[in-house]
Amino acid sequence: MITIPKFPLGEGIEYGINYLTDNFAFITKAVSAVVETGIEGLNQGLMYISSFSPLILIAVITVLAWLVSTRRIAIGSFLGLLFIWNLGLWEATVSTFSLVLISTLISVMMGLPLGILAAFYERFYKVVMPVLDFMQTMPAFVYLIPAIPFFGLGPVSAVFTTVIFSMPPAIRLTCLGIRQVPFDLIEAADAFGASRMQKLYKIQLPVATPTIMAGVNQTIMLALSMVVIAAMIGAGGLGGEVWRAIQRLKPGMGFEAGIAVVIMAIILDRITQNIKSKQ
Repeated sequence: MITIPKFPLGEGIEYGINYLTDNFAFITKAVSAVVETGIEGLNQGLMYISSFSPLILIAVITVLAWLVSTRRIAIGSFLGLLFIWNLGLWEATVSTFSLVLISTLISVMMGLPLGILAAFYERFYKVVMPVLDFMQTMPAFVYLIPAIPFFGLGPVSAVFTTVIFSMPPAIRLTCLGIRQVPFDLIEAADAFGASRMQKLYKIQLPVATPTIMAGVNQTIMLALSMVVIAAMIGAGGLGGEVWRAIQRLKPGMGFEAGIAVVIMAIILDRITQNIKSKQ
């Protein structure tokens, strides 16, 4: 019987991770310090406001929802946040919101330029799209594995895995939005002698804004789902409450944390969808 040797994929990945952690640990430590400072600063700032009364932060979020969306969404946000406070999950919600906000900002800051490059350069598009397919089909739990040797347990690893998991929609929909800009607009800009940057900032990005905002919306939703999963590596927040409920076999506690996640997801989804519709 012919025995086919196993392809050393796992061993190769482990060797690569060990090599990177052994030789480039100073980079991961620097990144970890910056990200951790940002997370702690945002979280402490929000908790400082909440220390006077969570109603202050709830009112601020409600007013912002009213300004950028509709009165109905603002009222729903107010009632939903009040319910979360009533459940005693306000601190965990603030922690989760901080992680989602920072992860989304990093994902969008990285995703928009990559999406623009993919829209402009066909070779880059053909390379990046299979990579995005791979990233979106990989099980979410797998992303937790390499984060631990690079950044250890804690919120920094959670942000790392969340950024990798949630960035593909921002790249895809940015590229799609720019590629769908009507060709006659591009021809008119060329006729007036517009440069590539002028066409990008004055025509392509404004026209593609609704599609780009749809990508931001999906990025936020994926970030929220991944932050909850990342509780397994010490992310804390609402995901930590769910994880503790699983460990202690307390379904009621887990259901309350799950409801808080659902409320937070609905609020973020409705607000970002309405921003998209107003463009």
